[in-house]
Amino acid sequence: MSVSEHPNLDTVQGTDSQKAVNETLEDYTLRYAPHSFRRWSPKVVAITALGGIAYLADFSIGASIGMSYGTTNAVFSILFAAIIIFLTGIPLAYYAARYNIDLDLITRGAGFGYIGSVLTSIIFASFTFIFFALEGSIMAQGLLLGLGIPLWAGYLISTVMVIPLVIYGMKALSKLQVWTTPLWLVLMIGPVAYLIYQEPTLVSQFATFTGHEGFAPVDMAAIMLGAGICLSLIMQIGEQIDYLRFMPAKTKENSKAWWAAVISAGPGWVILGAIKQIIGAFLGFYLLTKIPGVNSTEPVQQFNAAFHDMLPGWAALTLAVILVVISQIKINVTNAYSGSLAWTSAYTRISKHYPGRIVFVIVNLAIALALMEGNMFAVLGKILGFYSNFAIAWVVVVATDISINKYVLKLSPKEPEYRRDMLYNVNPVGMVAFLVSAGLSIAAFFGLLGSFLAPYSPIIALVLAFVLTPIMGLLTKGKYYIKSHDDGVKEPRYDAEGTPVATVYHCRVCEQGYERPDIMFSHKHNGTICSLCKTLDA
Repeated sequence: MSVSEHPNLDTVQGTDSQKAVNETLEDYTLRYAPHSFRRWSPKVVAITALGGIAYLADFSIGASIGMSYGTTNAVFSILFAAIIIFLTGIPLAYYAARYNIDLDLITRGAGFGYIGSVLTSIIFASFTFIFFALEGSIMAQGLLLGLGIPLWAGYLISTVMVIPLVIYGMKALSKLQVWTTPLWLVLMIGPVAYLIYQEPTLVSQFATFTGHEGFAPVDMAAIMLGAGICLSLIMQIGEQIDYLRFMPAKTKENSKAWWAAVISAGPGWVILGAIKQIIGAFLGFYLLTKIPGVNSTEPVQQFNAAFHDMLPGWAALTLAVILVVISQIKINVTNAYSGSLAWTSAYTRISKHYPGRIVFVIVNLAIALALMEGNMFAVLGKILGFYSNFAIAWVVVVATDISINKYVLKLSPKEPEYRRDMLYNVNPVGMVAFLVSAGLSIAAFFGLLGSFLAPYSPIIALVLAFVLTPIMGLLTKGKYYIKSHDDGVKEPRYDAEGTPVATVYHCRVCEQGYERPDIMFSHKHNGTICSLCKTLDA
C-alpha cells in the first residue's frame, strides 16, 4: 500500500483525523512506517541519515574545547563522549530500524508512558531549534564573509530557505542528502589533508598546545567539562532515527547490509562527528597561530584559511562559503524536519488536536531565528553544557530500559508499544530515573553540590540514569509498562521473527488502510482504528 493507492486521499478533509491523514501519509508522522512505504535500500537510508552529519558545529565545538582546555584534554573529552554516544545509540537505532518507529514512540513504551514522553518530546524539540540556530549562525557567518550580507539578514535567509525542502519530507530529503554528500566530502577533506601535507610540523605543535584556561595537559576536570559539551550531541541519535525508521524489513538475504546501515547511520554517526571535532580543534589552533585576531571557532574562517593555502584568495573564499552553505542546508533541513515531528507529537497528545506538521515547522524555525538574532553563538559552550544534562539523562534511561529492563530483566515485552489505552499515561520507571538524574546533574552543573562536582555533571546524569532505571523497574515489578495486553485484534502485530506484520486493516475514523502494528479495536467505533485517530479521539 503506497500513498498513491489511497483513492480517497484527496477528498479527505474537515476533521482533525482526516487532516492528519493528508499529512502523515507523506512520511507517516507520529505513527508506524509500513512495509509498503519503506521502499529504499539499506544503503540509501544510511546515506540519507548520515547526510545530516555534514553540519559544521562539530568544528566549532572542537575548536572551542581545544582553545579552552588544550589538545590532549580536548581529544580525551571528544573520545570519551563518542564512546558513550555510540554505546547508548545501539539499542535505540536497532529498535527504530527493526520496528520502524521514531524516538518518541520508542520512549513511550521504554519507561515513560503515553503522556510522560511528552516531556522528552519537548526536550528533543529544544535540541533541534538550539542546533538549527547554531548551524544557521554558522551559515550567516559564511554569507557575511563571502557576500557581505549582514548577520541579521543571513540569519533570516538561513531560516527561510529550508522551509520548502522540509515540507516534502523523506522523499525530498533523501535526494538532497545523496546528491550533495560527495561534493561535501571533497570540500571538507581536501583542504585539511593539503594543509597537513604542506605543514606537517603543525601536527606536533598542535599536540602540545595546552589551551587558554590554565589546566594541566591532562586534567580530569577539563576532560569532563569538554565531554559535557560534546555529550549535548547525544540527542543526534533522535534525528538519525527519524530516517532509520524507514529501513526495510530485516531478512536473511539483506541481514549484513541491514546491520551495516543501522550501525553506521545510527550510533556510527559519532565516529565522523568525533573526527570533525578533532579537526576543528586542529583548525582552531592553526588560525590562532597563523592568523591572530580571527575568531578561531568560526568554521567559515577555519576553512577559508585552509583553502587559502592551496588556492588564490577569491577561490578559497568561494569554496569556503559553498562548503558552509551546503553543510548547513544538509543539517538544518533535518533539524527543522525532526523538530516539527517532536512538537506535533507533544501538542497532539496533550490537546487531542492536530494542527498540522507545517505549523510546527514554522514554530520551530521562529524560535531558532530568535536565538540567532540573540547571538546564541557567543555563549555556545554554556548552552550545550547545560542542555547535555537533560539529553544524557533521557537517552541513557531509554537505552538502559531497552537493553537491561526488556532484554535482561524481562520486565516488559521486547516489542515496543506506543498506542493510547495500551499504555499507562505515566510510567514511574523512566520518569523517576530521568527526573532524578537530570535534576541532580543540573544542580551539580550550577555548583549547588559543590565546586568539585560541577565539571562532573555529565557523569552524574549518566550513572544515575543507568542505575536508577533497572532499580525502578524492579521496584515496580514492571507493572506500569503495559496497561492492556489485548488490543482487540486477533492477528499478532509481529510474526515469529519479530518482524511487523503487513496485513492491512481499515480505520473506521479516517477510512484509510493501515498495517497491523498501527491498528487496534475500538468499542466506541465498533471496528478497528489507527493509532493516530485513537490519539485524537476524545
